[in-house]
Formats: sequence, C-alpha cells, structure tokens
Amino acid sequence: MAPKLEGCDFCKFINYEDSDDFYLYEVGRNKCEPLYSYEHFVKNRIILHFVIKGKGILRINNRVYDIHKHQIFLIPDNIRAFYQADAEDPWEYIWVHIGGPKIPMILKEAGLTPEHPVYTPRESAKEIEGLIMDLLKHYKRQYYCVGTLYRICDYMIKDSSALQEKEGNNTLLYVKNVINYIQLKYSEPIKIDNIAMSLGLNRSYLTRLFKEATGYSLQEYLLTYRMKMAAKMLTEDSASVAAVSSSVGYNDTFTFSKAFKRHFGCSPSDYRKMDRPTLPDSRWNSGH
Repeated sequence: MAPKLEGCDFCKFINYEDSDDFYLYEVGRNKCEPLYSYEHFVKNRIILHFVIKGKGILRINNRVYDIHKHQIFLIPDNIRAFYQADAEDPWEYIWVHIGGPKIPMILKEAGLTPEHPVYTPRESAKEIEGLIMDLLKHYKRQYYCVGTLYRICDYMIKDSSALQEKEGNNTLLYVKNVINYIQLKYSEPIKIDNIAMSLGLNRSYLTRLFKEATGYSLQEYLLTYRMKMAAKMLTEDSASVAAVSSSVGYNDTFTFSKAFKRHFGCSPSDYRKMDRPTLPDSRWNSGH
C-alpha cells in the first residue's frame, strides 16, 4: 500500500485545464485529528472544502467563522487563511483546488466570495455532497469531473441563501457577456472599446467591473485565452506556426511568437516538440 500523505487520507494531483470555465488541479479527502490545523496562502488558484462531518473554524480577513457539516468554505487566492478542526468533533472534508477565469464569477452567484467565504445550502446539501464524493471517486475522468463541478455550482447557485442585489446580478451579466464575446471572437482583432460599446458601457467602468469579478484585466484574459487556444492547436494540429498565429488573432507571426514565449517560457515550435507528461500520481504534500 502506498504511504499516506501526511495530514490527509487521500490526495490526487491532476491537471485538467481543457475547459474554458473550470481548471481542476487537485482533489482530496481528510478525516482530521482533533485540533488538526493548516495555514494557506495560494496564488492563482482557489480551494473549496466540503465539510462532510464534524466541525471546525476558519480564520480569514481577521474574522473567525464557525463551520459545521454540510457547509462549504472558500480559500481565496492571494489571501492568507487558517483553519482548524474542533477538539471534540473534528471535521472530515473533501477539497478541490480549482481555477479558471469564470470561477470567481460563478461562486459569486452563489454568494461565496472572499468577504463571505462560507456557503450554507438550504435544501441541496445531500445532492452537493453526493456529487463531490462522486467527483472524488472518478478523479481520473477529466470531462466527468468538469461536468460534475458544473452540476455542483448549479446546485449552489440555485440553493444559495445569499440574495444577490440587482447591481451585482447586472455586473455578473456584463462579465459573462464579455467572456462570451472574447471566446467567440478571439481569432479576430479585438479592441476593448468595441467590447464596451457592444454592451453600452464606458470602457473604464467595464474594465473595473471585469477586474473585480475575475481577477483578470480584459487584456490579460484575452491574452490568456488566445495563448491557451494556440497551445491547444500546436499540440493537436499540424498547422504551421503562422497559421496558428492567424487563428488566434495575430496578423504578425513574430509578435505572436514573442507573446507565446513570454506566456509559456518557450517558442511555439519548441512547445510543439515538448513532452508534457501528466503530473505524477505520487502523493505530494501541497497542503489542503
């Protein structure tokens, strides 16, 4: 039997990034010892903990939250967080490391934000827990896992006890429309002014909304999405670098190659030649 990862009962490192909405990096489960604690500071990823049994505390943004079974708590990116199992009834939870430009927006629809990091389902706790356990069981199946994450978020939004104000709902709608616009037109020349005009908004106002909702600037998201699609073409297609460059909205191959190298650390031609093995199946201690 493989040795157990210190501090948890099960942990698998995966690297599912094909979806435009959800990136899934790690899944695990831990039945904690009394007073087991962990401190997190993660970058460019978000961690969700689904509490199956027991209770504990979360300390984040100088606030302490008492958390019990059936609740979900968020570890945001770039914010230090500490959590600890109860002394008498220590919790058991399943966690997922996730990312993606739509993740903050999707979670915000459910009322789960760095300012409100604890989610309490009203009626769908059983369904949500069943789905997260199912995801853990089928962690080797990328599209099954991504589909399951969609279903979990759908239940969370449907069953959220947090009521979004009209302004917040309008903001999320604007951000969704921007993402849809970019994903549809990334192969064409795109100007931020044109996006703002299509939504009837001021450019600076839209830029601020998008940054606050996703953590990306509009230019960063456009570049990231173009580079992702270019990498996919380079690994799945035999098209020339010039053809790939044109397909992701660059008229000049040299400019595209420079942007690609800044993003990935190598040229498009070298990227195509690289062996990119999946993350090893061994159990690393990354924390959870």
